[in-house]
Amino acid sequence: MTTTMALDLDSAEKILAAQPFATLVGTRITAFGDGAATLVIPLRHELTQQFGYVHGGVLAYAADNALTFAAGTVLGANVLTGGVTITYLRPAAGERLRVEAAVTGATRRQAVAHCEIYAESSGREPVLCAVAQGTTRLAEADLTGSGT
Repeated sequence: MTTTMALDLDSAEKILAAQPFATLVGTRITAFGDGAATLVIPLRHELTQQFGYVHGGVLAYAADNALTFAAGTVLGANVLTGGVTITYLRPAAGERLRVEAAVTGATRRQAVAHCEIYAESSGREPVLCAVAQGTTRLAEADLTGSGT
């Protein structure tokens, strides 16, 4: 049997900091709670593809992580992604990505969330570049290291 660990922004920041890939990308969590989470990723050349736009894999990672963090606000920390579907609307470029996810429905063991990814630059309106939906489930084993 697993336990549900209550999360707040401070604990969410620690979980994000423990993810080597998130650290590599430079992801920060700026909002967390009440079924929603917001991530921010500063953009740099290494995150682009051959045409200079943000690589689709970075957008997919961002959606996956934001959806799972949003679900963690209702399910706790012991969760894994069950599936993600992303639709790329337009190329992403700018200074940063803002990734907003919110739970649209949940049971005791799983949650479904929706996500919007915006490319942002100072002095310009944010550009919606992708939308995603995902399912997050409680893990069978305790992943938090807190015991059962």
